[in-house]
Amino acid sequence: MASEFDDAVARLYQAPHAEFVAERKRLGNELVEAGHKPEAALFAKLPRPSVSAWAVNQLFWRARPEFDAFLASAARLRAGAREAAAEHRKQSTALANRAAELLKEAGNAATEATLRRVSANLAAIAAAGGFAPDQPGALKSDRDPPGFDAFAAAGSFTAPEKASRAAAAPSAKANGASAAEAASSKAEAARTRAAIEAERRRVAEEQARVRAERRELETALRTAKTAVERRTKERDRLKSELERVETELESAVASEHELAERLEKLPAD
Repeated sequence: MASEFDDAVARLYQAPHAEFVAERKRLGNELVEAGHKPEAALFAKLPRPSVSAWAVNQLFWRARPEFDAFLASAARLRAGAREAAAEHRKQSTALANRAAELLKEAGNAATEATLRRVSANLAAIAAAGGFAPDQPGALKSDRDPPGFDAFAAAGSFTAPEKASRAAAAPSAKANGASAAEAASSKAEAARTRAAIEAERRRVAEEQARVRAERRELETALRTAKTAVERRTKERDRLKSELERVETELESAVASEHELAERLEKLPAD
């Protein structure tokens, strides 16, 4: 089921920014129809990204080769390859320019402030080595730009006199970053599983309550139907009895009139 949920998330964050809410509802309904109500409830809470975060997601989906190359140069920087700095800056600029094009194509304003946020998001993703804790291509909100020492191990933003010291233990920092990212991903996955399980329990309890209420109503309905049938039979019996009595009454009235007429015809004493 995780693959279905992740696939729905990926499709959602590829959707046009203006259609995000409608697409979230549509995809959520698909999860419900597939029998995944707890996951659908969690899916319905996914936030609409800012325009700048949306643009970065589109770079991942629509400019994948360039985006992958950008991450690769960032990985080289984190590993201590100072010569990758110029290439990385060039790729970052190219992606920001592509983001501006994507924003304009979608009818969004590629303002200076928006593009600054795009660049900050790209820098944060490069420093972290990926989108974690978000799913790749599903950045939910803007990220803070990395600190001055984010790439210190590579020396890309380090003064020459600090380069040798920064290069002394690049692998340790890279391993630390990888471990931190892995721990963050595991924690996020654990939170997601816990949220799904909690929602599953809530839905199960609600279904149990509905079943119990249904049983009570079905019992009450059967009792009501039995009472209706009994009262209907009683009504029909009384109706038949009333018709018999009315017939007898009409006969008695007719007999009374006939006797009265005969009595009037007799001569007086």
